[in-house]
Amino acid sequence: MSVLTRDEAQTRAQLLDVHRYTIDLDLTTGEETFDSRTVIHFTAHAAGDTFVELKPAVLRSITLDGHPIDPETLAENRLALTGLSAGEHELRVEADMRYSRTGEGMHRFTDPTDGEAYVYTQLFMEDVQRVFAAFDQPDLKAVFEVSVTAPDGWTVLGNGIATHTGEGRWTCAPTPPLATYFVAVTAGPWHSVRTEHAGLPFGLHCRRSLAPYLDADADEILEITRQCYDRYHEKFEEPYPFDSYDQAFVPEFNAGAMENPGLVTFRDEFIYRSAVTDTERQTRAMVIAHEMAHMWFGDLVTLKWWDDIWLNESFAEYMGYQTLTEATRFTDTWVDFGIGRKSWGYDADQRPSTHPVAPDPDAVPDTASAMLNFDGISYAKGASALRQLVAWLGEKDFLAGINTHFARHKFGNATLADFIDSLAGATDRDVHGWAESWLRTTGVDTLTPAIAESDSGGWSLTVARDGSRPHRILVGAYDADPIDADRLVLRDRVELDIPQSENGARPGRRPALVVLNDGDLGYAKVRLDATSWNTAVRALSGIPDPLTRTVVWNAARDMVRDGELAPAAYLEAARAHLPRESDLAVVQGVLAFAATQLADRYLTAEQRPAALGTLREICRALLRRTEDGNGPGLRLTAVRHFIDAAAQPDTLQQWLGDGSVPGGPELDPELRWRILYRLAVLGATDDAAIAAELHRDPSATGQEGAARCHAALPTPEAKAAAWERLFTSDGLSNYLFTATAQGFWQPEQADLVREYVPRYYPHSVALAARRGPVIAEAAGRYAFPLHAVDAETLRLGEECLRDADMIPALRRKLVDQLDDLRRALTVRGA
Repeated sequence: MSVLTRDEAQTRAQLLDVHRYTIDLDLTTGEETFDSRTVIHFTAHAAGDTFVELKPAVLRSITLDGHPIDPETLAENRLALTGLSAGEHELRVEADMRYSRTGEGMHRFTDPTDGEAYVYTQLFMEDVQRVFAAFDQPDLKAVFEVSVTAPDGWTVLGNGIATHTGEGRWTCAPTPPLATYFVAVTAGPWHSVRTEHAGLPFGLHCRRSLAPYLDADADEILEITRQCYDRYHEKFEEPYPFDSYDQAFVPEFNAGAMENPGLVTFRDEFIYRSAVTDTERQTRAMVIAHEMAHMWFGDLVTLKWWDDIWLNESFAEYMGYQTLTEATRFTDTWVDFGIGRKSWGYDADQRPSTHPVAPDPDAVPDTASAMLNFDGISYAKGASALRQLVAWLGEKDFLAGINTHFARHKFGNATLADFIDSLAGATDRDVHGWAESWLRTTGVDTLTPAIAESDSGGWSLTVARDGSRPHRILVGAYDADPIDADRLVLRDRVELDIPQSENGARPGRRPALVVLNDGDLGYAKVRLDATSWNTAVRALSGIPDPLTRTVVWNAARDMVRDGELAPAAYLEAARAHLPRESDLAVVQGVLAFAATQLADRYLTAEQRPAALGTLREICRALLRRTEDGNGPGLRLTAVRHFIDAAAQPDTLQQWLGDGSVPGGPELDPELRWRILYRLAVLGATDDAAIAAELHRDPSATGQEGAARCHAALPTPEAKAAAWERLFTSDGLSNYLFTATAQGFWQPEQADLVREYVPRYYPHSVALAARRGPVIAEAAGRYAFPLHAVDAETLRLGEECLRDADMIPALRRKLVDQLDDLRRALTVRGA
């Protein structure tokens, strides 16, 4: 398949104006394909040649201005339009298109619970070509008129209000000018909850089998939606630009959500079938806020080329967290960002694959390379950079610049230069210089304090910077509480610009704890001086602000990753302080790092049992703390991590037999599958028990749970069958592939799966070539042998990178995985 290059897109944009698409889809033609008919009205500014993109199962006919074009001229995904004259043109294309099973194009899903089928589009980057013919690039915006024929009993949703005209026909209202990748259709026997707000129809939609769960949470979801909508209208001068706001929770979705104008699609795991923590509800709320921010930044004003995708995502990420904090009950969202999200950016920025937040256009020459930039840089680092910009610029000037940007470019396209110019017009500060320092550079700066005490009783702070960016941060000074030595009190918090012009002289004795980047407004690794670290080891849980505790925990995390702090020391700090930690996001973030990185990778096989024992000890302490019914989210977190760290099956089998944990919670489907998965890893269950659990829960998540459990069974037969499903049969959907891959490799089963490690590399290369970037990314992320932290696994991977011809999506994942493997080996060596 030909990928679109930036040069080709620029040439085509200079030649064409695209005015309107009329699209007619027939979803009643079978389970494998659907009918697609497209009429495109466009203008050529001069005589010349161009092409339109399409990936059909069967291309039936093409006519240009009434003249037929031979379908055999379709080359890969390109249909040449030669000899165009200057002026108006009409292109008609009729084709049979394939349904997808990997979340690309028009995905079709049959719900195992009730047999109902659902379809939805995901047309990002270049997948519109899987649904209809298009001049597929973001700066050829057009009006879209979409009609759909659907089976009886189905509801169709689109970017504009969809009207049922009878006999299965649905017509969507014409859209404002949109980029091709924003066109959206969902169809099926949806369960819907509808309301109205600010004169607009709002809707929530999910599979019928999830109806009770959506109904239980509809008030919360709609309240968050209304609160964010109202807050954005306080911030933004441009009103919401579309005619409705639907949120559809769809199955087997590859992303968290997609910002289709007027019809946001979410992964339907956000409709909770089982108990979740309040932090997980906050995450769902943040995704709602994130996608709504895109209605302005991304949908109303769209990038010209994919080098600026970071700006869409960074802006929505920043606005999502900030707006949630301002407008909803979730007032501590930046804690979760700091402990759970920001590390994604820090980690990505220290790998060989790092790139500037705003990459040079030449670094994104085509759509295949653009896909690689949906990472921790474009989301977490970019949002952190914008948060730092707001701290430096001031929110008033920042919003003034944003509103200028919307007014200048609404329903059009814009670049980073346009965005910076809009900001620069709202302030006297050197925004262009800031952008060069922050957006065009790579890597993470490290800030290290040096504290000196003077003879006169004062103290001074000097900050050494390993890096080149300017930083505006807060510095917190904390003293021991005179009543409780395990608690700290804030003495002072001051603003500091780095590099410093002079030493920061302060009166009084030196504080017990000095925290750089207090409040987490900056993006930099920070270190603690020796006295502060000793204080933190003793009193970390006694720091009054959870965001400050987050900064200290992140400092400890970075020190472990950099080989400056032993993993055992981090685990000991977690054992001492998590049982007293009051913020759920902090508990979840620290336990996740301790389990998935320390116990599973940074510690040797001989050290791992003790680490799991420490995790179980922490969980028992949290369970004792929540015996009175307070902190249900904390208790649920402790139960989950206890299950994952179990070394013996007895307690888990008892819980599964009883159907509950003593003192609660009762075992819902998520906990039952989690227990069964751990029992499978430990060799304490079998295929029959997994089949019985699947009979009890035949849902889509039950199917995934069973696939994960079957792959985790410690027998040669189970591993051989799972390997064949992953790498040979090609029959697994994107979600079932992921579940099977997650179950295959287990640290406890290293000897059993040793023979598969060298097979992984060539088999993944072949799989990626056959099944494309979505499965390639899943193979690189979930099917990689994470447990195999040894020199031979690294050697085999480096050899594969050097010698194999692989698609970019897999290459990028392998580069990252092998760098993480090198780091794990370094940490073990340190």
